[in-house]
Amino acid sequence: MNILVVAEHNNSVLNAVTHNVVTAARVIGDDIHLLVAGSNCSAVAEGAAQLEGVTKVMVADNAAYEYQLAENVSLLIAELGKTYSHILAAATTTGKNIMPRVAALLDVDQISDIVAVESADTFKRPIYAGNAIATVHSNAPIKVITVRGTGFDAVVAGGSAPIEAIASVHDAGNSAFVGEELVKSNRPELTAADIVISGGRGMGNGENFKILYDLADKLGAAVGASRAAVDAGFVSNDMQVGQTGKIVAPNLYVAIGISGAIQHLAGMKDSKVIVAINKDEEAPIFQVADYGLVADLFDVVPDLAGKL
Repeated sequence: MNILVVAEHNNSVLNAVTHNVVTAARVIGDDIHLLVAGSNCSAVAEGAAQLEGVTKVMVADNAAYEYQLAENVSLLIAELGKTYSHILAAATTTGKNIMPRVAALLDVDQISDIVAVESADTFKRPIYAGNAIATVHSNAPIKVITVRGTGFDAVVAGGSAPIEAIASVHDAGNSAFVGEELVKSNRPELTAADIVISGGRGMGNGENFKILYDLADKLGAAVGASRAAVDAGFVSNDMQVGQTGKIVAPNLYVAIGISGAIQHLAGMKDSKVIVAINKDEEAPIFQVADYGLVADLFDVVPDLAGKL
């Protein structure tokens, strides 16, 4: 079976989640082609060619793909994808924007957010905010799939796949890139961090997140937040962890002032070790925590940071 993996990148560096998607592809088959669509993205292609298991890298380098506009990239993927049995992308904001369009263009159903591969046509995916796992069988001639990166280990470098230029250019003409505001931080990116410290409504206000930032800096950790904290305006929504936010599975997840609503648990319960700090001993977060501390976060978090 030949498999097309859509690379996620910023035209300079391949996003780490693509490594996890390649691992999922290797479970399905061993003829894996990786598509890099962007502008001035040769460095991304060179990095992609080193991923173990990738047999070919295709590069569509054109201004039409510079910002990975879904309207343009989906047309390219649908054109190339007709000769593949599977098309895979990460279940990120970008992947979730592009892949439904690809499925529609190919007139097939999409399988979303898989966390395991049973066979070439059978997959497992979470439903009901992660409270159940559905086994999905597809008879579609081309299987269009988004992959939850936390469900698969990252593939390592060690390959040397050939790189092929793709001349096909698609500009749908019905969308344009306007601008972006990037949050600059010296802390690790949330979905790639080994340690994540998250705050919830119990933080009280946005200024109180400073005590989490101080703790995170001591641990080299990323900082996240629950939806309640984001909805309350404490922090920006790019920090949200949960079903409608970012899915994380770090080695250590510290939930501070977070009650543990189902929506939040769906985004972090695959973490290797979970620590919860909450003054409410009945908080649902303690049901999934490996270690729990019933205490006032404004007392214990600064004390913990001081000891570190």
